[in-house]
Amino acid sequence: MSLLLAVLAIALLVGSHGTAAAKPKNHDHDHDRDHDHDHPTISFDMVASGCVPGAKGHVRVTSLGPVEEMQVDVEGLPPNTDFDFFVIQVPRAPFGLSWYQGDIETDERGHGEGRFLGRFSIETFIVAPGPAPAPMVHPSDASTSPATPPVHTFHLGLWFNDPMDAMRAGCPGTVTPFNGDHTAGVQVLNTSNFPDTQGPLGQLH
Repeated sequence: MSLLLAVLAIALLVGSHGTAAAKPKNHDHDHDRDHDHDHPTISFDMVASGCVPGAKGHVRVTSLGPVEEMQVDVEGLPPNTDFDFFVIQVPRAPFGLSWYQGDIETDERGHGEGRFLGRFSIETFIVAPGPAPAPMVHPSDASTSPATPPVHTFHLGLWFNDPMDAMRAGCPGTVTPFNGDHTAGVQVLNTSNFPDTQGPLGQLH
């Protein structure tokens, strides 16, 4: 009887030490690492529109599931200058339907970057089932939005925020509506290295 009790005691002791030595995995960390491998990603270049020949950009879009993350890096631009970044229908004039995504400011070397969250994939589109009243924040704003079936916007463009900055860079001083108060300068980068109806955002499914 005493021998049996001794064997049971040793078994329990070994089992207890074995349990203590087995540390649980950090499942959240493992899941995040594995899930990162599953994120579809595309990357592509933006090219100069014409008046700043050395300008170029690189874009990386990563699917996060419900939304995408877009990282934009630009270089060869005038230093310490503000630019406005848009998602657009076609890369060159007349640009089609366009969405103001955000701003990019260059540093003293003419480099800049922007990080944006949104829908940047084959599901990027604009739709207006019917005309509707629109707020008139600026005198040039429309008072009514036009009706349109879904229109996909797979291209990107970058504009000078100020026409004076464009002129200092040797570009035309044309005023365009591509900033918050519709007094931007000309376009400096776009995705015209892709066909009009096959913009790069459409590559991400």
